[in-house]
Amino acid sequence: MHIKRHFAPRSWKIERKGTKYVAKPSPGTHELSMSMPLIIIIRDILGYANTKKEVKYILEKRNVTIDGIKRNDSRFPVGLFDVLSFNDTNEHFRIILDEKGKVSLIKIGEEESSIKLCKITGKKIVKGKTQLNLNDGRNIFADGNFKTSDSVLLKLGQKATIKESIGIDKGAVIYLTGGKHIGEIGIIQGINENRILYKTQNNEIAETLKKYAFAVGKTKPLITIAE
Repeated sequence: MHIKRHFAPRSWKIERKGTKYVAKPSPGTHELSMSMPLIIIIRDILGYANTKKEVKYILEKRNVTIDGIKRNDSRFPVGLFDVLSFNDTNEHFRIILDEKGKVSLIKIGEEESSIKLCKITGKKIVKGKTQLNLNDGRNIFADGNFKTSDSVLLKLGQKATIKESIGIDKGAVIYLTGGKHIGEIGIIQGINENRILYKTQNNEIAETLKKYAFAVGKTKPLITIAE
């Protein structure tokens, strides 16, 4: 249930000195490096609590939701582009990666808290229907021509639905989730097998691996991903 603080993912914004152990996320959903346990976000990042007991008290009030679903597991993993909401205070945050690759939060409005972008990591046919496997561990049935590495914009709720899809195509806006340009936003200029050329926000041309490109919009990002 815990990992040594020193060996926690470098993407976690925590002090490396202090108590010997930190909470380990519950299994499932996001990759370890792309997420943090809810307790660390509430206590260490937002400072809304000082102790594990206080975090549990906040969660027991059942006013905290992740992607619109109430969560009371203090070790629940909150990851890339998830929406964390404190409904009693009407505060909403989206999880992003900063330009140092650290898991961070950005405040968003109530209207935007009902949508989320996910990347398609795989797909298969189940009983004649197409099932999409998404980067947050979600599986969703969909009609249409979807490709692995495409992104989908979800309308959140107990049963999420797809509002729109964005392909890894020339001209698409991408957000980088790995490599030395992690956290950057760019526009695809060309694709060569597993590599992508993109224009940075400084109008420079850079290259990245296709696996690091997360499509976030066709002409502009569909969600807030930078301050």
